Amino acid sequence: MSKLSTQDQFIDLSDYGRSFGKFLAKNLQTTQFTPIHVTLLFGFCGILAIVCMLAGYYITAALLLLLKSGIDAADGELARLKKTPSYSGRYLDSIFDILLNFLFLSTITYITQGNLVLLFGAFFGMQLQGTLYNYYYVILRTKSIGGDSTSKIFENKTPNALPGETQSSVNVLFKIYFLLYGLFDKIIYFLDAKAHKASKFPNWFMTCLSVYGLGFQLFMIALFLATRNLDLVLPFFILMTFPVFFFILIRKRFIK
Repeated sequence: MSKLSTQDQFIDLSDYGRSFGKFLAKNLQTTQFTPIHVTLLFGFCGILAIVCMLAGYYITAALLLLLKSGIDAADGELARLKKTPSYSGRYLDSIFDILLNFLFLSTITYITQGNLVLLFGAFFGMQLQGTLYNYYYVILRTKSIGGDSTSKIFENKTPNALPGETQSSVNVLFKIYFLLYGLFDKIIYFLDAKAHKASKFPNWFMTCLSVYGLGFQLFMIALFLATRNLDLVLPFFILMTFPVFFFILIRKRFIK
């Protein structure tokens, strides 16, 4: 079940876990498992990857990061199959992602005895990159299928709860989400406030931009783990931040 119409589909380098996610979701469709359960499962998978890093099992940790990407794709797929979209699940998924990202980078910094300035620089860069990708992707998605029930271009106010969830849980999770992501959203919106007015993002542009998707970011961390080049992780995410401004310039100059 694609989130985009056929003409808007592009090669998403960060979405390699989608096939596994669909497989898992299909097998859970008739069970008692909910999308929230799947979100908790990918959270556990991420924590297990950290434990393996600390124990020196880098190959296992790398595989767990790739598995985490596959499970991460399954919660949304399951919600669509069961027709149970929820803001609670959407915000919990994002909260887990950003917390795990910080823990992944912190663990690598601890192992390599890295600099804390580099840690926060890499984390800031990693999140800014992901925010730009998600910003453009959600714009494309809403234009492609005429709107999305849980993902919004502008996440600046608490939404009304959907059937099957409570307003109190949505309120709490949105506040946490906004606290963690609000700064990055504001920066990207400041840099390209008129992106939502663009008629269409070319497929080639979105494919290039997908290197900023979380799946690809985790793939790169897994690659550095598997090759025992952990000391390259922090510099990589810092350096990858600079092309953010190049992508925005391309969008403003050529994609109207």
